[in-house]
Amino acid sequence: MRAIQITEFGGPEVLRLVEVPDPEPSGELELLTVSSAGVNYADTHQIEDSYLAQQQLPMIPGGEVVGRRTDGRRVCAFVTSGGYAEKALAHPAGMFEVPEGVADATALALLVQGLTAWHLLRTCAQVQPGESVVVQAAAGGVGTLAVQLAKRFGAGRVIAVASSEEKRALAIELGADVAVDAGAADLKAALQEANGGKVDVVLEMTGGPTFDASLAALAPLGRMIVFGQASGEPPTPVEPAVLMARSLTVMGFWLVHLLRKPHLLREPMAELFGMAGRGELRTIVGGEYPLEQAARAHEDLRGRRTVGKLVLVVHTQ
Repeated sequence: MRAIQITEFGGPEVLRLVEVPDPEPSGELELLTVSSAGVNYADTHQIEDSYLAQQQLPMIPGGEVVGRRTDGRRVCAFVTSGGYAEKALAHPAGMFEVPEGVADATALALLVQGLTAWHLLRTCAQVQPGESVVVQAAAGGVGTLAVQLAKRFGAGRVIAVASSEEKRALAIELGADVAVDAGAADLKAALQEANGGKVDVVLEMTGGPTFDASLAALAPLGRMIVFGQASGEPPTPVEPAVLMARSLTVMGFWLVHLLRKPHLLREPMAELFGMAGRGELRTIVGGEYPLEQAARAHEDLRGRRTVGKLVLVVHTQ
């Protein structure tokens, strides 16, 4: 089969199209014929070996696909072998049937980014009606969905943070009440000003000074949920006294931990598919690339030239 494989760690330049043997199913794992694979920011960390879990070489990146089971049913799935390939292995517990009429890119946007946004707001932050929610990287795959879901879940004011005028305009179009420049000289002040000095919840995935400013902007009893560190910059260490002084919560989230608890995936996934099918949730597809252009997809993602979900097209349906 054709696959994107890396034999050394590095940037997009290490992604190469090769011919490799099909993966062999074992135990409960099933072989899927892949039509599309999702590209996530985590993939860029994976190929650098800077991700949360240590990687092994050689490696086929990618953790999510849309494809066909051996019986022909179309599913989106978390995969145990690399998704940037014509075939991949998946466990039935991590598969979700794709409703008729739902495009591959939409299904992929809802799988990782949609479930992440849902759990950030519902499970982690437990957003209450009327609370303010700051969404960092609001034009990204998680951000575009989090902006919409925050409003649907009752947030009183959604503050989008993005790096360009076009990205901020998109966030407003998707329902954000106000958009803030990610490059603001005083981001803490900009966030507080955007909601009259009161910030209840921040969804943070940038790291470095953005993490520091977001934490500083929180009101008493505020919660910051951290689900990435796209900048690669470590934030200032947080002293417990800082949290106690304003009764703050800083919580990390990694979707991987829910894969062993399918009930925490199936119900939100059904809700997300339902909202998308009724036109209540819009998925933004920022680019579809042929499999052999995986490196360009990574370059565009790392260069902040994209919005929404990026997809590798492996087989046309």
